[in-house]
Amino acid sequence: MKSIFLIRHAKSSWNLPVKDFDRPLTSKGISNAMMLGNKTKQYIPNNCLIWSSSSKRASTTATLYVENWNLDVKAIQFSDALYTFDAAKLEEIVKSCPNVYNNLILFGHNNAITDFVNKFGDVLIENVPTAGFVSIIFETDDWKSIAKGKTDKILFPKDC
Repeated sequence: MKSIFLIRHAKSSWNLPVKDFDRPLTSKGISNAMMLGNKTKQYIPNNCLIWSSSSKRASTTATLYVENWNLDVKAIQFSDALYTFDAAKLEEIVKSCPNVYNNLILFGHNNAITDFVNKFGDVLIENVPTAGFVSIIFETDDWKSIAKGKTDKILFPKDC
């Protein structure tokens, strides 16, 4: 069995003259990431692989969540490839996960996150909001063969 935990980056600022990749979190984004990190730590397994987009907003969100899970921030693997808004690209990346890991935590961007959740989960979600957390369980032992899974947990800032 494989499980994926998908987290959309927290609320970011459009008010600074920086490239999209370099946009920081707002104070609300920081507080939401910390709050949801705390609320979701009970769902996070001990043995997991943690991947994050290397964009400023996703990497900061990942760091805040992981700190609130009391895990080592050094365990986060940052990748420019996860700076994608395309669900097909995200699927390709997820299917490349080594099978030695049964649990993958992934911090990324919309529309990729929402589209992935709707393709592979069994609960339709109109939009995974910023800092949103969704987990899906797959009845397979091979990441390359993931298909429709069971949406296990959904937690959004408005729920807290």
